[in-house]
Amino acid sequence: MKSLSLSGGLLASAITLAISLPLGMSAQANVTDKDILNDQETVDDVVSYGIGPRGQRYSPLKKLNTKTVKKMHPAWAFSFGGEKQRGQESQPLVKDGVMYVTASYSRIYAVDTVTGEELWQYEARLPDGIMPCCDVINRGAALYEDLVIFGTLDAKLVALDSKTGKVRWRKTMGSYKAGYSSTAAPMIVKGMVVTGVSGGEFGVVGKVEARDAKTGKLIWTRPTVEGHMGYLNGEENGITGGAANQTWTGDLWKTGGAATWLGGTYDPDTDLIFMGTGNPSPWNSHLRPGDNLYSSSRLAIDPDTGKIVWHFQTTPHDGWDFDGVNEVIAFDYKEKGKTVKAAATADRNGYFYVLDRTDGKFIRGFPFISNITWAKGLDENGRPIINEASLPGNPADSEDGSKGTTVFSVPSFLGGKNWMPMAYSQKTELFYVPSNEWGMDIWNEPVSYKKGAAYLGSGFTIKPIFDHIGSLKAINPKTGEIEWEFKNDAPLWGGVLATAGNLVFFGNPEGYLLGLNAKTGEVEYKFNTGSGIVGSPITWEQDGEQYLSVVSGWGGAVPLWGGEVAKKIKNLNQGGTVWTFKLPKS
Repeated sequence: MKSLSLSGGLLASAITLAISLPLGMSAQANVTDKDILNDQETVDDVVSYGIGPRGQRYSPLKKLNTKTVKKMHPAWAFSFGGEKQRGQESQPLVKDGVMYVTASYSRIYAVDTVTGEELWQYEARLPDGIMPCCDVINRGAALYEDLVIFGTLDAKLVALDSKTGKVRWRKTMGSYKAGYSSTAAPMIVKGMVVTGVSGGEFGVVGKVEARDAKTGKLIWTRPTVEGHMGYLNGEENGITGGAANQTWTGDLWKTGGAATWLGGTYDPDTDLIFMGTGNPSPWNSHLRPGDNLYSSSRLAIDPDTGKIVWHFQTTPHDGWDFDGVNEVIAFDYKEKGKTVKAAATADRNGYFYVLDRTDGKFIRGFPFISNITWAKGLDENGRPIINEASLPGNPADSEDGSKGTTVFSVPSFLGGKNWMPMAYSQKTELFYVPSNEWGMDIWNEPVSYKKGAAYLGSGFTIKPIFDHIGSLKAINPKTGEIEWEFKNDAPLWGGVLATAGNLVFFGNPEGYLLGLNAKTGEVEYKFNTGSGIVGSPITWEQDGEQYLSVVSGWGGAVPLWGGEVAKKIKNLNQGGTVWTFKLPKS
């Protein structure tokens, strides 16, 4: 996702602020590794981003179903307050009657799940000069033991006391002056907090890092551009799969991008972390011949050492800013009487991939959006068959060297699916993919690296290709068939939740929380929250009642980078509210 620096008006002080109400009003969370591993099976809490380490975003709760959902009603609404009402992409967490929810501008709140009353809040006072790519968003936190951990826009990782909101430790993940930032929810694996970084548009070097969750001490770091050294317990731990210049030219690997800005998932069966990597830098692909590993890829990483076990590159030599960060979701299915340990990912490039999660081998792939132009298809190994006519031209071939040939490409760089997480239903065995149908005019320009400056070398204008843009698709991963499609006028930019009650929940920029029949796509529930929804819903059970929460607050990359598409959403209101609904016992 892309945007330029949004530092105007931020406070220069790097001091942080915690505001607490009287002690005793907030319970002390106690979240164990077992709690996190079992998050998808337990119904009385949500203690991880993705509702379980695999990120399936599936709940076994079924009190709320196609027959009862119309009785669901708002229980409370909590406002983030102030003037910072923009880009609320968070997924809340819930433990022991307390909700922990992040907000724009690196804020986090603890809220009573029954009353909606604030228990404490923490706000990072950000320095001038931060360079978040794609709005001032934050996607969520992590819980471990008595800590709440989240990243900030100036590339810090902060651990707070879950009862008071006071800082327990704080670590720096990169220099914000060089373009590093953090927007993803951290992940807990084996007592470690695992994080990625943002900043691919500024020529940073992507990396994955693991720290002791209780102390913040760095255990290992794994760069995601070949040629850079990884470290384990402070010692050199081998390079990331090869020496410099193997798939890069000259010194371009030194500013190669491949940012890990969306975070990852973890599969306990294979004991692997799955992490996606972003675009290579710069966007102008004529400046960097080769596949440019490990950009626009999915990586499987050993959580004990940081070693890359396997990789799968969805867009080699990416010339369209398609990235490869979208979540990798582990799932099993039966084929010819055997269980296949698979993983699925829906890429920004418009293709849906099913991989063998044990070794990364390609099983199948198919387009999930219409009219793809940049590739003619995938070969037997899943490598794209590039349509050379859809690659933006080389500026060096123009008369004055200022601009390459413009091409029209589908999808746009914002992707067939961007950051917004899909869900997998164990009941229907379908993936529910929030997608967008759009294209772009794109061209290349000369560019050279300068620390802290945008490092693109491309220009673009996004354009709609149908009357609608957004599309929630129910996809069968075994056949590639789209079982049903829900079309939405504006782009979809929020996550999806599937439940055993045969429901799929998501929100749209028009402000509606929607509940669809998981088998047919029919609308079973609709409620307007007053601002566009770009967050991810959760559900849990408390005192015999099923609750559902979603954060409402329009923003993110679309209004910043949307081009002609932005006209469709120019009148949408910003906001910042957690809406919580429940199904009464009766």
